[in-house]
Amino acid sequence: MGKEAQGRSPEGPVATEIRRRIEAALAPEQLEIIDESERHRGHAGWREGGESHFRLRLRAPSLARMSRLARHRAIHAALGRDLMARIHALAIEIEEG
Repeated sequence: MGKEAQGRSPEGPVATEIRRRIEAALAPEQLEIIDESERHRGHAGWREGGESHFRLRLRAPSLARMSRLARHRAIHAALGRDLMARIHALAIEIEEG
């Protein structure tokens, strides 16, 4: 999916880095990165300009035989501690198949 897929505006630098790292580590067949930061305006961790709260939707054969916990650990490892430190909240939806 391109940066402007489905009518969304271009991804910011954090979302772009999330995409780069997930694609490099997990080679997903499908990857959607949704910046939900605006929905959390005024809540803990919210920052002006967004890119604090994300939802990942992905399908990756490399995750298929892992437990839910192992999948989440693999995603966090792919993102790395430095990038995870810049994200306040990360919701993960993994499609089977």
